[in-house]
Amino acid sequence: MSTHDGQPPHLHYADENADVVTRVRAATAAGLALVLTETDPCRLGRCSAPDCRAVFVDVSRNGRRAYCSRLCATRVHVSAHRDRTRRR
Repeated sequence: MSTHDGQPPHLHYADENADVVTRVRAATAAGLALVLTETDPCRLGRCSAPDCRAVFVDVSRNGRRAYCSRLCATRVHVSAHRDRTRRR
């Protein structure tokens, strides 16, 4: 815990003199730990797009998110549409 610059007590996950890569890694690890311990495991997902390896936290109302982004969802749906159109 740290207090500085008139801020209330807060957490630092790496030494303030550490290089940027070390600080980003530490903050990312802390965020991931928080998500894994504070989130319903059913809300963790892997993108359904065949060429995407992204993972995400599903914060949708119904918890049925399938893609990491609208871009991936659009790619999959456009591809499926083109496949259907070609078969005709």
